[in-house]
Amino acid sequence: MERITEHAPAKINLTLQVTGRRNDGYHLLRSLVGFGEVGDVIHFTPSDEFSLHVSGPFAKELENANPENNLVLRAARSLAHLCGVERGAELHLTKNLPVASGIGGGSADAAATLRGLARLWAIKDLADEKYQDLALSLGADVPVCLDSKCAWMEGIGDQLSVGPSLPILHGVLLNPGVAVSTPDIFNRLKGRFSSKIHQPSGFSSLDDFRAYLTLAGNDLQKPACELEPVITAALGQLQVQGSCVYSGMSGSGATCFGLFDSAEHAETAAAAIKLEHPDWWVVPTAINSKH
Repeated sequence: MERITEHAPAKINLTLQVTGRRNDGYHLLRSLVGFGEVGDVIHFTPSDEFSLHVSGPFAKELENANPENNLVLRAARSLAHLCGVERGAELHLTKNLPVASGIGGGSADAAATLRGLARLWAIKDLADEKYQDLALSLGADVPVCLDSKCAWMEGIGDQLSVGPSLPILHGVLLNPGVAVSTPDIFNRLKGRFSSKIHQPSGFSSLDDFRAYLTLAGNDLQKPACELEPVITAALGQLQVQGSCVYSGMSGSGATCFGLFDSAEHAETAAAAIKLEHPDWWVVPTAINSKH
């Protein structure tokens, strides 16, 4: 029996500017997005009906949620309906990423579901507008997760363009285990929006990239730290590692990332932080710089 596997890599907002707000209440963003090597994994097996089994370190986070609201099943059923497919699939999700943590775990899973079922059902060209519209209907981060490549993301997630050439990035992802309310974070902005910063086509060095990250930053980091001071502590843990080049928060948090000049330094930093905070989720990972 055919079995297909799709990786759902962590989405990392390397920058995030809130540039305005639409009349319908949706905020307008500009973000430079990269993807880690770490992520969830979904297996697909042909079946007459849809079913979902979840395992992995963060499976329990989904136990009390209504299965019908799970983005994986919603994505699967939506794609079947759009394409007129009258069969299902057995889906097995290995949940390695923390839930609701600013690194697009659910969105990455939904995007991986679309990719996996497209392969299983021999659906061509997911870049077609109708599939992009379907992805956006599932969540603002799903379209950028569909390709899982470095990209500029604007608007409400619907405007994507090829990202810049990046230096090789070695990172540490860190989540202190707190949930933050995205609406509360946006409310704290109180209508203070950023002017758009230029979009470089590339960066000549890690130092050059660090300067841009420092300039652009993440507009949601300060309000998130005000709501959950442990995020400030998490950023501090990254910053005190002598080899840390830059640290920031991804999305609306609470996951933070640190950039290092080598994989060895990233692994050493992750081990040191994990030793001091064994209850935190801490992983070293390369960050995809391909576009």
